[in-house]
Amino acid sequence: MAPHPLIDKEAPSFTLPDANGAVFNFPPQDKGRRIEKPIALFFYPRSGTFGCTREACQFRDALAENEIFKRSSVQIIGISADPITKQKAFVEKNHLSFPVLSDQDHVAYRAFNVGKCMFGLTGARMTFVIDGNGVIRGVLSASMSYSAHVKFVIKQLEKIQESKGKSMGTSDEAAAAQRHGQSSSSEESPSSPERDELGRVAQAICA
Repeated sequence: MAPHPLIDKEAPSFTLPDANGAVFNFPPQDKGRRIEKPIALFFYPRSGTFGCTREACQFRDALAENEIFKRSSVQIIGISADPITKQKAFVEKNHLSFPVLSDQDHVAYRAFNVGKCMFGLTGARMTFVIDGNGVIRGVLSASMSYSAHVKFVIKQLEKIQESKGKSMGTSDEAAAAQRHGQSSSSEESPSSPERDELGRVAQAICA
């Protein structure tokens, strides 16, 4: 299967109502700036069905219990084509601790190239993992396996953290090398008074 066309590209933006009918802008913002933390955006077929309920509850539990979820401060967002009233009942019944959005017009579905499943009867079950820079790093399409999606997010978050750690290590090494170079230069170069004294000695010898 060919990789999803949005892999390694900036995540599209969209605006949808959440389960309370409030406007939700994606990517999420804080004080007018995009949040710089990972996002797991999962599309699911239908609120209230067995598989979709299990998937949403697994994300809820991972936010509270999983170490990589807590350490990365990942933002979980669920989306289906269900109306706001159904999303609200779904969130309240299952005590979901993350935004669940209503996309009846398939705005986000089109933006993220999410197709159909179950012979075209419902939207596909897909999860997108987006890094802190807003770039899509991983996509899972597994409509028949609701339990695979949290596991997929865990693996992707681990990869993002590992990549971030390597990047920070490289930056630290470069900074240390620069400091060492500056230190060596200052040790090898005589101070200003020493240069003046050397200059006077040289003039005396030449005279």
